[in-house]
Amino acid sequence: MAMESTSVYWKPVYNILEEHFEILLVNAQHVKNVPGRKTDKADSRWLTKLLLSGLLKGSFIPPCDVREMRDLFRYRKKLITQIVAEKNRFQKILEDANIKLGCVISDVFGKSGKAIMDAIIGGETDAARLAALAHFSIKAPKETLRQA
Repeated sequence: MAMESTSVYWKPVYNILEEHFEILLVNAQHVKNVPGRKTDKADSRWLTKLLLSGLLKGSFIPPCDVREMRDLFRYRKKLITQIVAEKNRFQKILEDANIKLGCVISDVFGKSGKAIMDAIIGGETDAARLAALAHFSIKAPKETLRQA
């Protein structure tokens, strides 16, 4: 059995049929039919002719467990990208409000940054009290932190 690998549409069909049939997954670019009117029936006839002639070369499909692991890693990467985007958006909101923690604290979402943001959310407006919440490991002087 042969099928074209078009985008991600082939995956569900392949996942179901791979247990029951030997499937040759072929790159759609490699089996392009002559230009003109294209239909699914014409494509399937063309694939059949190529398969019966032995002219198709299958794509590499990793084992199921490897595919699942790849999907998990891709999803993890996507989540990390979204988290970073939200942190950047939040830091921009802080800077728009003239709270320049990013200039003084290397990790705004670290222990000191979270303590200061929690205090601001709690209604604290005194810059000296907010600066006092910074962890002792912050290298910036308290005055610089207070100004930020």
